[in-house]
Amino acid sequence: MKVLNLYAGIGGNRKLWKDVDVTAVEINPDIAKVYSDFFPQDKMIVADAHDYLLQHYKEFDFIWSSPPCPTHSRMRNLKNNCEETIKKYPDMKLYEEIIYLKHFFKGKWVVENVISYYEPLIKPFESGNHYFWSNFIINKVKPVERKIRTETTDNKWEFDLRKYNLPLRMKDSLLNNLVYPKLGKHIFDCAFKRKQEKLIN
Repeated sequence: MKVLNLYAGIGGNRKLWKDVDVTAVEINPDIAKVYSDFFPQDKMIVADAHDYLLQHYKEFDFIWSSPPCPTHSRMRNLKNNCEETIKKYPDMKLYEEIIYLKHFFKGKWVVENVISYYEPLIKPFESGNHYFWSNFIINKVKPVERKIRTETTDNKWEFDLRKYNLPLRMKDSLLNNLVYPKLGKHIFDCAFKRKQEKLIN
């Protein structure tokens, strides 16, 4: 099965996928290197995922997309945020991809993002701290318990970033924004009606 993993990050959603041929797209070469260390069998493309999707979507059976979330996050709407942070339009590439995949992609797809500070324009499925849009039914699961993860905390998903020369803030962001591997597997299994996880935490 050919899978496209867009805005791949360090691959939290991908960790428990089995029997797949994955092409991952990540625009930051330093983050792409970390992903490739964790998943050396995957093909890594350092490129703009939004553009890559438009050019290559027909080549895949399953597409997972996790567009950047900061402009949609509820954190942007906090009163404590500085004026400079608040003054930014939501990045509508998120909805461009949902609409395009819905109308033109023949395989299974899912688009993931954070729970937004505004009412979503297209109704999503919600789990833990995430919204998911898809063309298949995502069965409900127990909510994921959110815990702040840093490079110095015990990380049960084994994404140890301590050896990488990345800014500490970036490392913490990568760990806290990843999709829990069991949740990523559950959604993948829902797409193809495989046996699904009963417990996500």
